[in-house]
Amino acid sequence: MKLVFFRGKVPNFGDELNLLVWPALLPKNFLDEDESELFVGIGSIIGDHLPAGSRKYVMGSGYAGYMGLPDVHDGTWDIRFLRGPNTARTLKVDPRLSICDSAVLLRAMDLPPPDQTTGIAFMPHYESLERGDWATACRLAGMTLIDATEPVDKVLGQIRGAKLLITEAMHGAIVADALRTPWIGARPIYGGHHKKWLDWAGALDLDVRLNELKPTSVLEYYIARTGRGGELGKVGRFNRSPLAGIPNRILVGMAAQHLQRMAQMTAQLSSDAKIAEVTEKAWTAVDSFVRERQTVA
Repeated sequence: MKLVFFRGKVPNFGDELNLLVWPALLPKNFLDEDESELFVGIGSIIGDHLPAGSRKYVMGSGYAGYMGLPDVHDGTWDIRFLRGPNTARTLKVDPRLSICDSAVLLRAMDLPPPDQTTGIAFMPHYESLERGDWATACRLAGMTLIDATEPVDKVLGQIRGAKLLITEAMHGAIVADALRTPWIGARPIYGGHHKKWLDWAGALDLDVRLNELKPTSVLEYYIARTGRGGELGKVGRFNRSPLAGIPNRILVGMAAQHLQRMAQMTAQLSSDAKIAEVTEKAWTAVDSFVRERQTVA
């Protein structure tokens, strides 16, 4: 059974969590490279891109519309639990399968120690790291930049040690909430990333607040105004040119000031009772699956 998750041209914290969580929680040699069976893990990876002939076991994944909608009733899908109610509704499956994003299972693991030097931190979506200048914005704002492309252990230590996490990255909020670090959601600059937040939050009975995030570059400004993603051709080239230097510096300064204002907002956390409840349900689903497989074997 092969573990499947999204991998882009750079590592991304939410996706790379799969390589930490599942080897730690599943029996040794439970996963292999046999693609006839797929273990569909953390991330928005439910879609029609997965091999039609493979048996697919879903463990807390979500559907966000990045890929085409699959027919999960075609006999090749075995959904043990889903990230949230929106995914269950879209797939037309039992709403009781909506439990939580499986990154919540970090609560059942031994984790890196908190990095007590983190203080107030901002975690951009990994795409924003390339499109904008969040390192300078965080420096001007007096905050720690948490880089979603850095090693998972480092990011986990920073999230655990943060006094407050402002995050554009959804798995920044998911992990902060699971580990009880207060967080403030930032509405992703690219609009295509908005809906999945509501899916996850719905599983926790959480009225998530996604606060406006100011762009740090001409390219981010264009993406925010048009809703377009990708490299964006002429705009992307202009953004990297000397001509964009002055407007980009102005935008970075405005974004830094806005981050400081965001840090004064009321942080969010799901209830202790709810996070404990969904953790237990997710673990029970995984444990039951493992026991079934071992019985068959």
